[in-house]
Amino acid sequence: MNAKSQAIARPLALSGATGLALSLLSALPAGAHGLADGTLLSGAAHPLLGLDHLLLLVGVGAVGAWAGAGVLVFALAGGVIGALLGSAGGTLPGAELLAALAVSGLGILILQTRRAQQKPSLAMAGTIVAAAVAVHALLHGQEAAAHWSWWSGAVVASAGVVGVSFATLRSLEPRWTLRLAAALGLAGAALALAPLG
Repeated sequence: MNAKSQAIARPLALSGATGLALSLLSALPAGAHGLADGTLLSGAAHPLLGLDHLLLLVGVGAVGAWAGAGVLVFALAGGVIGALLGSAGGTLPGAELLAALAVSGLGILILQTRRAQQKPSLAMAGTIVAAAVAVHALLHGQEAAAHWSWWSGAVVASAGVVGVSFATLRSLEPRWTLRLAAALGLAGAALALAPLG
């Protein structure tokens, strides 16, 4: 594919992906939790079919591409901590709302650091990512505490989504990450407001 074709294909792909995401947002409930039935296939499918999960993972990959790969270690730590807390019966008031807003938070992190014309520090970006992932993992820990097969599938598929988004955005110009960040900011807000509609 030559440079001219790539210049045309990239905006079309982004527009198509954005349209698909927005149509899914209008068709699905904000929370995709309560679906952990314990099977490996169910766990692997959730990051792809649970819209809030998918958007969060794409956001984690985007922040990693923007701020550095070290952010991904923070994401893993947040996931483990959240899952363990949820499995132990931990709760967080408004966790579903926070999980949706976490998607916006990741987009806003990228946009805010762009506006300040500096990359975020690893500690700051990592802490925000870890908190976002921990809230989401806490919800899953509550519903899939004893289902290791579900967790195995979810971890492998989640790592795949983060890895693909990270690698793709690292290979593209930064403006694509900024566009995705704006879309994540809006999508998270839409997910948070969806239950009110």
